[in-house]
Amino acid sequence: MTATIPTTATTATRRLTGFKPTGNLHLGNLLGAIQPIITGQYRGETIAFLADLHALTVTHDPARVRELTLEQATILLAAGLDPDRSLLYVQSQVSEHAELHYLLECATGYGEAHRMIQFKEKSAGQQQVRLSLLTYPVLMAADILLHDAREVPVGDDQSQHLELARDVATRFNARYGQTFTVPRAVHPEVATRVMNLADPTAKMGKTSSLDTGTIFVLDPPEVIRRKVLRAVTDSGSTVEYDPEHRPGVANLLEILAACVDGKPTELAADYTSYGQLKQAVAEAVTALLHPIQVRHAELTRDPGYVRRVLADGAERARHSAADTVHRAKRAIGLLT
Repeated sequence: MTATIPTTATTATRRLTGFKPTGNLHLGNLLGAIQPIITGQYRGETIAFLADLHALTVTHDPARVRELTLEQATILLAAGLDPDRSLLYVQSQVSEHAELHYLLECATGYGEAHRMIQFKEKSAGQQQVRLSLLTYPVLMAADILLHDAREVPVGDDQSQHLELARDVATRFNARYGQTFTVPRAVHPEVATRVMNLADPTAKMGKTSSLDTGTIFVLDPPEVIRRKVLRAVTDSGSTVEYDPEHRPGVANLLEILAACVDGKPTELAADYTSYGQLKQAVAEAVTALLHPIQVRHAELTRDPGYVRRVLADGAERARHSAADTVHRAKRAIGLLT
């Protein structure tokens, strides 16, 4: 029997985003991932999950993973994710993620996983490499395919993983019958990769809270201002949007554009000096983060509420996830 994928007005506009609790969320996460799902929850179904299983692919502190998982969930809610409109849960609390992961491994080649760029980067120079680091792109594919998501917001560095999910879904469907929705990537118009203020050739990262070039969502205003004012620009004197030749200035203009809903090229004409531009960026970022920080402080005083939202989200997620796993097991031959 050929499996069939449920198609409704909701699934046609369903978006899914995962957040790995390996560090504090930063401005790049907010602009490139969080804001799109906040606005998207009013246009279709939004699914956000905390990918704590992915945090186990490298050496980790168990208590820190739990702490960051709760912190990231709190920030998502503080940023405007509405649990009545969207689905928010912790990945490890929905066992169907791991179950579908194995089924998809049975349709994935070793070479496909081994040539993933992030595996090569993270395993380089290590004597002991966890097998999960090799196979986690397949788990990521399971995360995506589990909910029949049609749109997945991704940055440039995650495009290869989404392509693997598309390839695996297409191959599985061809071999065993139509089972999975094949997702497509969507990219925000600006700030797809917010670059490090101290090194505009590298993106902001959340692994070190001491990074002076990364603006974290919970950074106080004075810290934000200090980081922005120290941002690397270039040896020129005019404000122009030229990502190739002037990446530092281009990064500041892209951040400003994302904060004020403008265009980098047009905003460049409003400033006559780097100092003027940096002042505007610092003010815009502070204004963007202030209400999130206020709401985060309120939610932190009632962690029980956040945990209840996550528990309810996991329960809701299991219903749709179980249907997908059932389809996959039947298609691959485990069920009649």
